[in-house]
Order: sequence, then C-alpha cells, then structure tokens
Amino acid sequence: MSFEIDIALRQGAFQLEAAFSAPQGLTALFGRSGSGKTTIVNAVAGLIRPERGHIRVGDRILYDASRGVALATRRRRIGYIFQDARLFPHLSVRRNLYYGYRLLPLRRRPAEPAHIVDILGLGALLDRFPAQLSGGEKQRVAIGRALLAAPELLLADEPLTGLDTPRKLEILPYFERIRDELKIPVLYVSHSSAEVARLATTVVVLDGGRVVQIGPPRDVLSDPSVVPTGVRNVGSILHARMVRHHADGLSELDAAGIPILVPRVTAASGASLRLRISAHEVILADRYPEGMSALNILPGTVAAIRSGEGPGALVTLDTQAGPLLARVTQRSVAALQLAPGRQAFAIVKSVAIAPEDIGSG
Repeated sequence: MSFEIDIALRQGAFQLEAAFSAPQGLTALFGRSGSGKTTIVNAVAGLIRPERGHIRVGDRILYDASRGVALATRRRRIGYIFQDARLFPHLSVRRNLYYGYRLLPLRRRPAEPAHIVDILGLGALLDRFPAQLSGGEKQRVAIGRALLAAPELLLADEPLTGLDTPRKLEILPYFERIRDELKIPVLYVSHSSAEVARLATTVVVLDGGRVVQIGPPRDVLSDPSVVPTGVRNVGSILHARMVRHHADGLSELDAAGIPILVPRVTAASGASLRLRISAHEVILADRYPEGMSALNILPGTVAAIRSGEGPGALVTLDTQAGPLLARVTQRSVAALQLAPGRQAFAIVKSVAIAPEDIGSG
C-alpha cells in the first residue's frame, strides 16, 4: 500500500512545505533536528492540522483541505510509536498489547494476533509489568500495541532515541520483520544514517521544512550534498549473501562474488543481507595490497572523483559488488594518480563494519 503527502503549514517562524509519495515498504524521513520530520508525522496522525494540501493512504483520504476532509485521529487507522514507550504502568504487558485491539470492531482485528506477539518475541513477557522491563523490551511492547490496533500505516518517531547500542541492535531486526513480513507501510523518522541504511526502502531528505531529495537509500546516502548528518556519514550500501560463520568470530559474506568478512552476524547460511560501509572507513591503493591486517579488498575502477572545499575528496569506485565510496584527501588522489577509468583497490577493515550496519535485505 502506497501513501501520498502534500501539505503546508506554519508554526511560528517555521514553514513546512512537503510533498512526496512512497511505495510499499519503510519510508525514512531523514534530516537534522528542526527540519520538519516530526511535524509531518504528527500531521499524518491528525495531531496537527495543515493549512493546505492532502494526505492519502492507499485509497483512503485522511486529509484534504480542498474537500474539507480532516478525519479525527481515532478514525485514521494509524499506529504511532513514540520515542518513549508510553505504556500503561498499571497494566500487564498482555493488557498493554491488547488495549487497542479490544476496541476494534471484530472485522478489523488482526486475524492472528499471536503472530505479532511471536514476531516481536513477547511471549515470555506477557505477565510482566512495565516496571519489570528493559528499555528495549518496553519499546517492543509499544510496537506490538501499535500493530495489534490493525493500522494501515505505522508511524515511528525516532523510536530508538534514548536506547543504548545493545538495545538498538535488539530492536532493529523487529522493524526489518515488520517491513518484510507484515507488509504494513512505515513512516520512520530518523537522523541516523546507519538506521536509514539498514531499514529504509525509500528515503525522504528534509531540510528547513522542504524535501530536498527522495530515492532509495543506496542513492541518497552516497550523495554528500544531501546527507544531512555530514560528509562523515556518507557511505555505500552493498547487497550480500551469508556464506558461513568462522570459528574466529567472523562471518563470511558474498557480495556478487567478492568475499567480505565482518564481525559475527546472526543470520543463516544463504540469507540476503544489506551492508553499509562508511566512506571514511575505506582506504584506496593503486595496486593489490599485501601484508596488511585489513581482510577485505575490493578491486574496481574509478568512476568519479568529487573534491570538497577542504582537503578531502570523495572517490566512487565501480566494483563487482556495486559502487563503493572512499573519502580520502586530495593529496592522496594526486599521489595515487587516481582518475576516472583507472584501476584501484578498496581496503576495508572487518572491524570497521559495525553490527548496526548489517541487516536483512
């Protein structure tokens, strides 16, 4: 199910004018704080009323200023996951989960609520209370509560903010399962390029209340002119297949015939994965490197070189695994005599690829 948003509104000195449509999948609203991400989500939820425009989910019109349509929040069939879980402290996990479910007409209730409980791994927590849960467990319950309300669109406003890295790694796979198994469109707010690279099927970049780019993460996150979190977060996304796990704690992936070793990944042999590699973690060589501790070497051809205002340059290398970006100095470009069409070798340390940079996909 696709959705379409074309709205404008003013809040004090801030003016939002955003228009985009997105296909099935997880659409990430990506931008700096104050760019309008949460404002859009709240307008979709009906918590803020735009001054003009329309919001459509599938065939249903949630808001249309020209027609005088503005559905109440409770009628929009929206699930909303906030930064904090907002669970009812006096209710058990079971009763928190089924709070909205019990209010639904029978015809709209999810056919298999136990499947959602299973996807989120909540079976063992049903009789606990929120005070007995970790931060990650609370957020999983909040996700389950939103899903059991049978939403046609799921909104997630920076749901991993405030969680430490282990808790984030706990939650990320559940959003992947929602994206891949439940087929519910998700509008996901984030300012983390790692989250966006791992989860998004479509990225909408916002700056100052305007949409400045929209596209697949592989294209958007490789463009330093639009990545809102700075050039250090520019990177590449490669698609790979799990091959095997090694006894020394590394997992071996196959990226279109190129072996890539990463810290151990929880995935079965043959699983499809997406892999983010930050441009500043890539070293370039003009000949095949030997006698190095780095384990991943990707041969390729220089496709483009983009120099910045400072000493840096962004080199795009066409490899068998796909385009790979390297952030190096202009002095290195000159020393290696890099130019479009020249052969080069990309070197990536295994430990430079963090667990949050690897997901299903």
